[in-house]
Amino acid sequence: MNAPAGLDFASIPERIQSEVQRAIQRSIKGVEYFSTSGPSLGSTPKDVLHSRGTMNLYHYRPMSDEIYRVPVLIVMATTNRGYILDLVRGQSFIEFLLKRGYDVYMLDWSAPRPEEKSLRMEDYVLDFIPDCIRRVQADSGEQDVSLIGYCFGGVLSLLYGSIHKDGPMKNLICFTTPIDFREMKLFSNFSDRRYFDVDHLVDSVGNVPPEMILSSFEMLRPASRTVSQIQLWENIWNDEFVKSYRMFDRWATDTLPLAGEYFRTITKDLMWDNKLFNDTMSVAGRPAMLENITVPILHAVAEHDHIVPYDAAKHLIAKIGSADKDEVILKGGHVSLVAGANAVKRLWPKLDSWLGKRST
Repeated sequence: MNAPAGLDFASIPERIQSEVQRAIQRSIKGVEYFSTSGPSLGSTPKDVLHSRGTMNLYHYRPMSDEIYRVPVLIVMATTNRGYILDLVRGQSFIEFLLKRGYDVYMLDWSAPRPEEKSLRMEDYVLDFIPDCIRRVQADSGEQDVSLIGYCFGGVLSLLYGSIHKDGPMKNLICFTTPIDFREMKLFSNFSDRRYFDVDHLVDSVGNVPPEMILSSFEMLRPASRTVSQIQLWENIWNDEFVKSYRMFDRWATDTLPLAGEYFRTITKDLMWDNKLFNDTMSVAGRPAMLENITVPILHAVAEHDHIVPYDAAKHLIAKIGSADKDEVILKGGHVSLVAGANAVKRLWPKLDSWLGKRST
C-alpha cells in the first residue's frame, strides 16, 4: 500500500518524541505554575506623595538627566489598579515615560471603605483630582500639569477639565475613554432602568462589590476565561507566555469596589441619561460640557476594544472645543492598547511624539 501523498512516515517518531517531551514539559511547568508566585508588578521606584481615603498620589523617581518642564499626572480608572501601566521592566509604560524624560505622577485608588460609601462624583472631580494637581504643582514647582486618563480615569479627567477650563491642565490624553454610554451595549442593557434598581442596590449594600463589577466585565466575553486557561495549558512550557498570562490575569481579576453614591451617579447621569454625550452633565451644579475644554488633547482608541467600543468613544474629539486635537485608532484591545508588546510598539512612541513637543 502506498503512503498518502504528503505523509512522511520517517518523521513520525521524531514528531511523537517532540509531543511526548512537550507533554512532560507541560506537567513540570504546571507544577511550577501552582507552586510559585508570578512576577513582581508595579516595582518602578516611587514615593507616596499623599494618601487620603481611597486616593493615593505617587511620584515616580526620575530616570533621565533631562526632564520636561511640564509634569504628567496619570488618572487611573476607579475600578482598576494602576500597576497595569507599570508591569515589569521593559513592559512598563511608567518606565518608558521616565526614560523619555517625563516627570510622572499617578493618581491611583484603593478600595473605598464601608464608611466611604457616601463618596460622590464631586468628591472625585472637585476634590481628589484638584488636590492631586495642587500637590503636583507644589512638588514639581510648575503650574502647568498634563493629564493622562485611562478608561473611566479619562471620563473623570474630562469632567475636571470641562469645569476648570482656565487651567492648570495644559494637555489632556485619554486612553479608551467612553462618552456615548448608549453604545456600551451590554452595560447599558445590564443597567436598564426598567429592571435595574440602583437605589435599592446602593441603599442595601453601600459600596458596589468587586465581584459584581468583575462579573459585568466577564459577561462581555463569557467564554474568554475558559479559552485563556486552555491557551495557558497549551503554552505552559513557554516561560514568556506564562509570565505574560500571570501579569494580565492578576490585574484583570484585581477589581476594586465602587463607592455607592458615586456608582449611583454613574448609573443615572451617564448610563441612563447619557448626560456627558448630550451636553447636560453637571457636577455639584457646575456645568461639565466638553466644548469647554480648549487645551491640546489626544485620544487613543483600540480597534478591537470590547469594553469601550469605538462607537462609544468616537464622538469625543468632535465635541472638544480645542483647535489642537487628535485621535489615533490603533490595533489592539482595551488593555493591549496601553500595556504589553502591542503598546510598546504602537501607542507609547506615538504618545511620546505628541506629548514631548507640548511639554516644554
